[in-house]
Amino acid sequence: MKITHFDDKAWVKDHPTGDVSFQHLLKGEPDSPDNFMYILGRQDADFWMPRHRHNFEQIRLPVRGDMNLGHGLVLREGEVGYFPEGTAYGPQEDALGDAAPGERVQLVLQFGGASGCGFMSIEQRRRAKKEMSETGRFDGNYYHRSDGKTQWMLNAIWEHVYGERLKYPKPRYKDVIIADPKRFNWLPVPGADRVDRKFLGSFSERGMWMEMTRLGPTAHWSSREPRGRRLIVVLSGSGTCEQTPVERLAAIQVESDETLDFTAETGAELYAVGLPPVVVPVVPPQESEDFDYVEITDAGQGAEQAIA
Repeated sequence: MKITHFDDKAWVKDHPTGDVSFQHLLKGEPDSPDNFMYILGRQDADFWMPRHRHNFEQIRLPVRGDMNLGHGLVLREGEVGYFPEGTAYGPQEDALGDAAPGERVQLVLQFGGASGCGFMSIEQRRRAKKEMSETGRFDGNYYHRSDGKTQWMLNAIWEHVYGERLKYPKPRYKDVIIADPKRFNWLPVPGADRVDRKFLGSFSERGMWMEMTRLGPTAHWSSREPRGRRLIVVLSGSGTCEQTPVERLAAIQVESDETLDFTAETGAELYAVGLPPVVVPVVPPQESEDFDYVEITDAGQGAEQAIA
C-alpha cells in the first residue's frame, strides 16, 4: 500500500504548453501494460489544444472549476470523465475567464488500456526530451527535427523511446463518457455501519471501474478487492488509513487482495478507480484493422491526419 499526501508547494511544469502545472500522486511500473500515472493538474493560464487522441486511457475529475472538451462538451466540477483510448476529443479552448490562475484543479489518471499499448512513464518522456533536444527543437506540442520535419510531440517521443511509430487503437467508444455522481444513489455497504457506496460504471473488456464511498463520523471501513488494484483519493473529510492520518486529496494505492482499513474522523468521501490487470486477448489485435497511425495538426476542428 502507498499513501501520498497533497502538498500545495509541490507543483511542477510538465505540460508541453506550459499552461498547466502538475502534482504527481501515484505511478505504476514503466514498460508494463498496466503502467499508470495519477496527478493533480492545475490550470495556470488560458489553455488551447487541437483535437487529438491518445493511445492510453484517461479519467478526469475536476475538483475545482470546469474543463472544456471541445464540440460543446464540458466536464463540470465534480463530474467524472472517462476518455477511452483512441477516442478523439477537442479542440480545447479553455480561457481562464473569471477564474484566477491556478484556481482550476482536476484529478487526472492516465493508464494503459485494454489494447495493451501501455503508458509511457513521465521519467521516460523527460529523458527522451532531453536527448532529442540535442538534435531537434521542441515548441509546445510539436517537435521540429533537424531535417525540417515537424511531428506531434508524443508521436516523436514514442518513436525515440520504443523505436517504432506510435499507433492509436481504433476507438471502442465514440466519445468521452461523463458521469454526474450527483445523479447516482448512495447504497449501503453490507456489513459496514454508516458506510455507503456509489458505483459509477465499468468500461471495456478490461473491466476498469469507478466508484465512491462515503463514511459517517468515526465510521470504519475494511475492504479487500480481488479484481485488481485500487487508486483512491480523499475528496472530502479526513481519517486514518493504516494508522496514517489522511486529509483531502490524499491518494492511496491498494493492490489486488490487499486489505484496506479506513476510519473516518468527522466523516469522509473517497473516490476510487479500479484497475484490473491488462489481459492479452486470445486473438491478437490486427494492426491494419484495430489501429491507426495519426499525426496531430493545429489546423482547427479537423486537426488529425491519418498517415500510412
